[in-house]
Amino acid sequence: MTQHAQIVGEVFYREGDGPQIQIRPGPVEVELTERDATLSWDEGESRGLTAMPLTEYKRFVAEGAIRLDDAPQAAPQEAPPQPV
Repeated sequence: MTQHAQIVGEVFYREGDGPQIQIRPGPVEVELTERDATLSWDEGESRGLTAMPLTEYKRFVAEGAIRLDDAPQAAPQEAPPQPV
């Protein structure tokens, strides 16, 4: 099942043994398996794609760097009643 999320902090991945590459802030699609999370995103005319261990993905979510679109948001605070 595809989840929609937003990159809102610093999220990095690595291609092979190469340097870390940062995923730009913005929307991503996430596919989860038992062991991995595959993230895909648009970068202008091209498309980015990476897979990362599920533990690393969960760490980015827990730290707030990845925000799931269907995650519950904090309820807005109601304004106090106005005197009549």
